[in-house]
Amino acid sequence: METKPRRILLVDDDSDYLELNRRVLEAHGYNVDCAYDPNEALEKMSAAPPDLVITDLMMDSLDAGFSFAQKIKADPRFRAILVIILTAIGRQLGFDFNPRSAKELDAMCADAFLEKPVPPPALLAKVKELLERGGQ
Repeated sequence: METKPRRILLVDDDSDYLELNRRVLEAHGYNVDCAYDPNEALEKMSAAPPDLVITDLMMDSLDAGFSFAQKIKADPRFRAILVIILTAIGRQLGFDFNPRSAKELDAMCADAFLEKPVPPPALLAKVKELLERGGQ
C-alpha cells in the first residue's frame, strides 16, 4: 500500500531560507508549502492542515514563533500538528531560548527547537523523527 507524502509548512520571513529548505525537504519526498508570516500560515493551515510546521522564532516580533506555536496548539483543528521552532537569535543576539527539559519545550508549544543554521541532514533527521514518533 502506497502512503501519501507528508505535508510540511515552512514559515519564515526570509525567502532564501524558505526556498533552500523547501528544496531540501521536497527532494526527500515531502510536500512543502511556504508562508512568510504566521497569519499567512494560519490561512494556509485552515485550507489544508500540514503534518508538521517548521517556523522561525523572530519574524514580525521577537517571539512571533512562540505566539504562532501557541495558536497552533490551542486550536482543536491543529493541536495534533507537530511544530519545530528554529532561530538564530542565540547566535545573533546572545539570547538562550534552548529548552532544558521536556517541560520547557512543552511550554514553548513546540515538539522541537533548533538553532539556525540547521544543516540539512540534521533538519531532515528531526523531521523524520517527529513524524515517525507522531504516528500521524
